[in-house]
Amino acid sequence: MLRCVALDDYQNVAWKFGDWDRLKGRVELHSITEYIPDRDAVAAALKGADIVIAMRERTPFDRALLAKLPDLKLLITTGLKNASIDVKAATERGLPVCGTESSAVATAELTWGLIFSLMRHIPDEAQNFRNGGWQRTVGREVFGRRLGVIGLGRLGSRVAKAGLAFGMKVAAWSQNLTPERCAEVGVEHAGSLDALLQSSDIVTIHLVLSDRTRGLLGARELGLMKPDALLINTSRGPIVDEAALIAALTAKGIAGAGLDVFDREPLPADHRFRHLSNVIATPHLGYVTEEAYRLFYGQSVENIEAWLAGKPVRLLLA
Repeated sequence: MLRCVALDDYQNVAWKFGDWDRLKGRVELHSITEYIPDRDAVAAALKGADIVIAMRERTPFDRALLAKLPDLKLLITTGLKNASIDVKAATERGLPVCGTESSAVATAELTWGLIFSLMRHIPDEAQNFRNGGWQRTVGREVFGRRLGVIGLGRLGSRVAKAGLAFGMKVAAWSQNLTPERCAEVGVEHAGSLDALLQSSDIVTIHLVLSDRTRGLLGARELGLMKPDALLINTSRGPIVDEAALIAALTAKGIAGAGLDVFDREPLPADHRFRHLSNVIATPHLGYVTEEAYRLFYGQSVENIEAWLAGKPVRLLLA
């Protein structure tokens, strides 16, 4: 029987969200519920695995790690992109890498959860209530305020449209964004990143991490934002210079940040972001929903079935 290992299955739910009975007698599922940071330890944990399911970009599969996994016959990643997998190296050794579809709404919804949590001080008030207290903060409404969306793709456009529904003035910017695309969504074209940062009350990031976007927002860019503005990042941590953001938050150069992504994940227990009073952060929950997991693990089963039949689907190309 083939051994399939689901990596980084923190909630131990891979078995629940995929129809593994379809593979009964042919494939046996094993879950690893803890993050393994060391490459050698990952290789040891995956020794003898015929199939591996990687959860997003939690565990990198570079050329060196792939070389330590001679028994691996099929690598599946949740999502149709994974910058942490060396697809070229896998292809060179004849190892197919397959992906799955992902939710179009989960991360966009979490973005608004972070926005409202910051604007209305929801975590503080909820904890104060549990402690026996009553009203102690004054919130702010989003209606009439200006939302700046960096990246107007599948997720960014959904966030932008929600902003319009809440009565906000919405502008967008990215390196290749056109006024025509903005018009399609019904938002303004900011003209430049600087202009968007200077004019927005809330800035939210929805870009893919690349050489062009890494460190896009540094000390200079954060310094352009209003002192009462908020920054939301549910995209990728390294798009914002971490040290510069910590400095801006500490000095109250901006009012607060809502973060779901970080340079290093899981975030170390003693990290500064865990202790700043003007940060509301979640442990990369953007895609962690029942609906998304049904896509991830349900289509992982489909990928395995197709591969066993000699007709792999959703292949990622180098």
